[in-house]
Amino acid sequence: MTLDVGALVAEARRRTGLDDLGPDTWQEGLTALVDSLNSEAALTAQGEAFHAGQIVDQLAARLEFERSWAEHPEIADEQIVAPLVGLGLGRTGSTALGFVLAQDPGRRVLRTWEAWFPSPPPEKATEHSDPRIARTRERVEAMWRDFPGYREMVPLDAEGPNECVYLLAFDFRSQLFESWGRIPSYGAWLFGCDMTPAYRYHRRVLQMLQWRCGPKNWFVRSPPHLHAMTALDAVYPDARFVQTHRAVEAMIPSEAALFSSLLTPLTTEPDLPYLGRHLADVRVECLRRLLAFRDAGNADRFFDIGFADMQADPMGQVRALYAWLGEDLSDVAAERMTAWWDANSRDRQGARRHEPETYGVTADDLRRRFAFYSERFPAFTRTSRG
Repeated sequence: MTLDVGALVAEARRRTGLDDLGPDTWQEGLTALVDSLNSEAALTAQGEAFHAGQIVDQLAARLEFERSWAEHPEIADEQIVAPLVGLGLGRTGSTALGFVLAQDPGRRVLRTWEAWFPSPPPEKATEHSDPRIARTRERVEAMWRDFPGYREMVPLDAEGPNECVYLLAFDFRSQLFESWGRIPSYGAWLFGCDMTPAYRYHRRVLQMLQWRCGPKNWFVRSPPHLHAMTALDAVYPDARFVQTHRAVEAMIPSEAALFSSLLTPLTTEPDLPYLGRHLADVRVECLRRLLAFRDAGNADRFFDIGFADMQADPMGQVRALYAWLGEDLSDVAAERMTAWWDANSRDRQGARRHEPETYGVTADDLRRRFAFYSERFPAFTRTSRG
């Protein structure tokens, strides 16, 4: 299928037999994305097919979501109260933190199968046997087959926690798409657009997911929140934030390697130096926006965790987080968290180191450009192994 907005929308409607895509805020982002993919990404035939499939899947899931929302208008009465939002640049340990917090049976996380297929509304009785779990496992296996390098870098499980960047993608206002293609004009549009409609959609999805499948004590996470804190705050004014940190000379090359594992097989013009330079530019802007938000009277809403500290004493960091939240950490949750960390620590400790020069940057340049960040959080951004 060609990357044409009209054709992609028509295919999603044909596949689902549905027509209503809800609020029309999705159109601007989808148009910007498709234009950028066609003009800048230098896609292979596989790349075109992949992106077309991803977009149709996203549109189809949105169509199905709108049908469920219309069938159950009472979902709109659900309240999302004081969600805990995980922030921090990519490769700072946020994924591991998400898996650890997901071990608490009293905390609600966004599971991969729910992020990809949020409707119909999940049911508590079938949350571990829902047929969408098997469907998600099939998609994960396909990703491992098509992008083997990605498997080595990020844990991904159908029933495990995932980033809520997927929920923002339902409105096509999401940095998710940049991980699959070189699309700088879409990125420029994204950083200049109003993200509020995407966060309103984000909230609607959480409302549907918790309606019949609690608990309602949400933890959601995604590095891309950094550039849109004002919009996030407008939709979730009582949100609290946990920010993960890491030395930038390790963080940026690791994130560039992650993007490369996804993007390179889809383009005729792989450009590793572009990835490092682009990510450095984007992450500097993300952090400047985040710090401006923190400094605008929001500092007390943040809890900070350093990558090295989490590696050295994960449960000490988790206990401190729970104390800051004013929540009890049950013995069951602590035991499950410790077991998950112990079972997965060997892979983390053996993680590859990625040289900055491979991705068009140097450690010295990264330290210089991000000095405003590392000097602000020296205890959390010290150089560490990994």
